[in-house]
Amino acid sequence: MIPGRVKKQKLIAIVGQTATGKSGLTVRLARKFRGEVVSADSRQVYKGLDLGTGKVPRDPKNFRLRRGFGGQAKLKTKNYLHKGIPHYMLDVADPRFPYSVADFQKAANESVRAIAQKGKVPILCGGTGFYVQSVTDGAVLPEVKPNAKLRKELSKKEIKELYEILKKFDPRRAQTIDKKNPRRLVRAIEIATALGTVPKLTKVRGKYDVLLIGLMLPPAELKKKIRIRLFARLRGTRGQARIRGGMIAEARRLHQQGLSWKRMEELGLEYRYLAKYLKGEMTKEQMAEKLETEIWRYAKRQMTWFKRDKRIKWFRPGEYRKIEKEAEKFIKR
Repeated sequence: MIPGRVKKQKLIAIVGQTATGKSGLTVRLARKFRGEVVSADSRQVYKGLDLGTGKVPRDPKNFRLRRGFGGQAKLKTKNYLHKGIPHYMLDVADPRFPYSVADFQKAANESVRAIAQKGKVPILCGGTGFYVQSVTDGAVLPEVKPNAKLRKELSKKEIKELYEILKKFDPRRAQTIDKKNPRRLVRAIEIATALGTVPKLTKVRGKYDVLLIGLMLPPAELKKKIRIRLFARLRGTRGQARIRGGMIAEARRLHQQGLSWKRMEELGLEYRYLAKYLKGEMTKEQMAEKLETEIWRYAKRQMTWFKRDKRIKWFRPGEYRKIEKEAEKFIKR
């Protein structure tokens, strides 16, 4: 180390597409290296969005009561425990209201600091590339205030029109955005209108010494896993537990607790199509078929994002010894 230079906090980040086994690997590494986990998922931050987002289940003894969004759980500890490992940035926001990447960045950095102060290894885990990079690189977008006039104008347009508008502004951003999510499309257009384009993320701090581990499966194998996991969630299976009614019952409960259909659709993927099914706009079979297609498209967008980062060391999900060796070398250096 260069004399006078402050040693950076080490941070391990586990990234990759949905259904590649990131959560299981992260818990394994946390146990081996005395680590604690910071989730980097744009929807798992929300309370009540459990089966639909693939959120790891909370240990039964970790909470006493679940009611509503505001005080969903009276915790016995400040952390969300899964298999005895503290997990941060799960169940931290009310799903009725947007939670921005800036909100996440601040809270996630506080979580990393809290873990490090205990002498533990912080392990970031998630498939939302924007959220991951906001922590690993201190990446931020320039602040752009809402444009009420533009939003009113864009609200009259169909989703396909919004996507075409964004493609004209920035084809690069159009590759990674959820093109079925009107809220995100409008926000991207809003930023591009103010700045001339949707800017690339800017690395402003680089406060961490980061090891980026990526999990990757061949397309055919990943498609199969996505299908199996989707139907397990529809049945209500999570690990060894059975969740009564599965994702459909979960979405119905969320609506009864005050989550509007409009907001549920804004949350994207599973919740968009669960809302459409529960409103009678499609059959259960149509919903399942559409979800399988859209989750696969989402997985491809994830890989488009992560492939741009050449620092990521890629492994197959079962290569535990290789991954552990890489992590051990990183921690000791």
